[in-house]
Amino acid sequence: MTARLPDELVTKIETFAAQEGDTRSTAIRRLVEIGLGATTKAQRTAKSVLKASDMAAQQIDRLADRSATAEERHERKRRLIKGPKEFRDIRSDHPRPKR
Repeated sequence: MTARLPDELVTKIETFAAQEGDTRSTAIRRLVEIGLGATTKAQRTAKSVLKASDMAAQQIDRLADRSATAEERHERKRRLIKGPKEFRDIRSDHPRPKR
């Protein structure tokens, strides 16, 4: 497929691709999927999941209660990233536990 795009838009796409660590082609495909409201598994790559987890961990570290022990901060962080027990079974990005 061929599409003609203004130079300014191509620059924005290339910037998006660089930030995401994608090729221009992959970035265009992802942007089209986002624009069309597609919710595919392809949007959640292992790389993007790891990046999101790392970003969450960094933010939690910045906001952590420094008066708590290191062990307590670690446990709080784990609970925040893992999520409440009540919601773990309904998450679509995790395999269901065997019963």
